[in-house]
Amino acid sequence: MNQDDEKLLRMSKEIVIKFIELGRVSPSNFDQQFRSVFWTLKDTLVGAQVPDLKPELLLSDRKQEE
Repeated sequence: MNQDDEKLLRMSKEIVIKFIELGRVSPSNFDQQFRSVFWTLKDTLVGAQVPDLKPELLLSDRKQEE
C-alpha cells in the first residue's frame, strides 16, 4: 500500500466517523458507505492530479482492491 492510499484510508475513516456520529451510517451499511467514501476521495484525487487519465485505468485499479 502506498502512502497516498494510507492517507485516503485515514481521511475516509474520519468522514465515516462523522457520518456515524450524525446517525447516517450504521453497522449494517458501514461496508458500503466506507467503500463509497474511499473511492469518491480516490477518484477525486486522481482526477485532480491527472485530468486526462483514462477511466479504464481507474476501473482496473478498483477491481484489484476488491
